[in-house]
Amino acid sequence: MMFFGTLRRSLVIGASVLIAMTWPVGAGTAEAAAAQSCDIYAAGGTPCVAAHSTTRALYGEYNGPLYQVRRASDNTTRDIGVLSAGGYANAAAQDSFCSGTTCLITIIYDQSGRNNRLTQAPPGFWPGPGPGGWDNLANATAAPITINGNKAYGVRVEPGTGYRNNNTNGVATGDQPEGIYAVVDGTHYNQWCCFDYGNAQTDGQADARGIMETVYFGANKQWGYGAGAGPWIMADMEWGLFSGVNAGYNNLPSINHRFVTAIVKGEPNHWAIRGGNAQSGGLTTYFDGPRPSGYHPMKKEGAILLGIGGDNSVSARGTFFEGVLTSGYPTAATENAVQANITAAGYAPAGGGNPQQNVQIVGGQSNRCIDVPNSSTVNGTQAQIWDCGGGTNQRFTYTAGKQLQVYGNKCLDAYGQGTANGTQVAIWDCNGQANQQWNVNANGTVTGVQSGLCLDANAAATANGTKIILWSCNGQANQRWTLRS
Repeated sequence: MMFFGTLRRSLVIGASVLIAMTWPVGAGTAEAAAAQSCDIYAAGGTPCVAAHSTTRALYGEYNGPLYQVRRASDNTTRDIGVLSAGGYANAAAQDSFCSGTTCLITIIYDQSGRNNRLTQAPPGFWPGPGPGGWDNLANATAAPITINGNKAYGVRVEPGTGYRNNNTNGVATGDQPEGIYAVVDGTHYNQWCCFDYGNAQTDGQADARGIMETVYFGANKQWGYGAGAGPWIMADMEWGLFSGVNAGYNNLPSINHRFVTAIVKGEPNHWAIRGGNAQSGGLTTYFDGPRPSGYHPMKKEGAILLGIGGDNSVSARGTFFEGVLTSGYPTAATENAVQANITAAGYAPAGGGNPQQNVQIVGGQSNRCIDVPNSSTVNGTQAQIWDCGGGTNQRFTYTAGKQLQVYGNKCLDAYGQGTANGTQVAIWDCNGQANQQWNVNANGTVTGVQSGLCLDANAAATANGTKIILWSCNGQANQRWTLRS
């Protein structure tokens, strides 16, 4: 994407499919391996032609390296593999190798066997910040998480970081069909171009439309965009980010998951955007229809990139954990099974994976955070919604006593112990009373223990400064919240 400005087969598979596989595990013994993402795609007739992950194997039999790190102390490199075939990353090997120094991720290996590995991106129309205009490499320890309780690291992209392979094998070109998914951090993004993963041009120049097809995640509004403040899952097809068939706005909802599954897929004059919570639940189809005007037929060139635009636009940020490109247009059933595999993998934040500590409370309608105005510590200050940031006035701990605690000593409080519609939700010294106790419910509501009423963005407004009140629970989106690390 150019940064203007500063610039079938017969097997149908379900969500619980397992593919039996064998490999030697001792003298004449074998074990069955659960299908991973790329096994599921292969069973659906759309095999992976590139499979990248720093957290886990994407094939049940894969027992090779996931990525390579280079340490600063002596420039030695080390491949980081899996704990067992088909398993999770051996983060302990990285920690030992990088102890006492820093490490960069130099290679993200391709598990498909086609050698479509990702390495440091060269300069394109836009130069990177490194020597000779090359991009930076990611800090190997900057994105710690857990996956099924095992420590692992993602690829944290800050502006100037990028990976690319301009000489690939088997990746879709021209108008050939393909599917792409990426699992990314839903809280790490910005509004600039372009945190992409997928199929790009081979020369790093934005010289035509339709020469790219990638997943984009972020809040960029320069080309396509969706509802609210973002972020959104969109497609970068060069000369435009697209949230649907129209250039510019399409009614695409903002995403507020801690970990996000993002899907873009395309075939002749047809493409789709799908996505979901990478920790639980299924996929939502955000768009499914014809190509935008001027993008049929596509002219894809088959390079693969991560963290940058097709012309090496290097202003974006994001964090990548795993992703693939397929040969052929995957069915919804195949993707649904892949989503089930991703959620079963057990992505969680680092530090024990407890999402109740130091969390933001994010509105399902507004995608804004519950906020204490001006970082006030005065008892009785009414809470509001505001653009999510890094301040402690938006960080809450949900305690064993059901308090939503901010600053360590203030609690969200139903003001005056009110139990009527319209009661203000304010901060007050924590005192253990029932008007400071809250149920965080599986349906996304937060209800007062004393009143039974829901936390509510007043009048279903979404603007900065909208006040938080109590109101009878009604199922509307302004009463739904996500606790996000």
